Amino acid sequence: MELKLTRPICFFDLETTGIDVGKDRIVEIAIFKVFPNGNKESKTWLVNPTIPIPPQSTAVHGITDEKVANEPTFVELSSQIYNMIKDSDLAGYNSDRFDIPLLAEEMIRAGVDFDMKNRVSVDVQTIFHKKEERTLSAALKFYCGKTLENAHSAEADTMATYEILLGQLERYPDLQNDMKALSEYTTRKKSVDFAGMIVLNDKGQEMFSFGKYKNVLVDDVFDKDPGYFGWIQGADFPLYTKKVLTGLKLRRLNTK
Repeated sequence: MELKLTRPICFFDLETTGIDVGKDRIVEIAIFKVFPNGNKESKTWLVNPTIPIPPQSTAVHGITDEKVANEPTFVELSSQIYNMIKDSDLAGYNSDRFDIPLLAEEMIRAGVDFDMKNRVSVDVQTIFHKKEERTLSAALKFYCGKTLENAHSAEADTMATYEILLGQLERYPDLQNDMKALSEYTTRKKSVDFAGMIVLNDKGQEMFSFGKYKNVLVDDVFDKDPGYFGWIQGADFPLYTKKVLTGLKLRRLNTK
């Protein structure tokens, strides 16, 4: 089976210093790009995160400070990585909740104006969890009859994710071999930012999903508590969330 594509799609996986999207850094990134004509391209980079890699993270992926000491930083690699994904939809395993948000943070730090406005994302883990409730290794065994070698290697996990999606499309006739439909199927909630701190209500209006203004419209908060915007901009929130909120603030000012 081949994916039915109208544009390229990049399967990718990150190994990182930890699981805090706002603070942690990428130490390895693998991208497997599939083109509508069936051509494929892959690339893996080791990345110097510029911060220490905690022992508990090294225990998971095997990447040490010494291993990446002489590797390029994400800032140095950002143009290469962006050029590979800029024309593509994105896919991964738990990518909507972790890999895409963290990649966006790294891109913004590097000065790349990264967003998802003109692309969709497919989270293979969500399909798996909706259908079977398993781990990545079990998913590869279940759908493809294979054992995942070198688990927690970004390249191995990326290739496994691609093969699992093909297996899922073969197993479930109700899944459409269409990236937009798969993106809608794998979307957990209608969030405006990657971190899910700003979400859409049933009317398509932006509202906060956290804190003292949880479930309150963003525009209403701008009017009632103008200082809240400044507090978020100065606090330890994801950069992409701040970017989205700035856009909403400018929209509000332009409609007054």
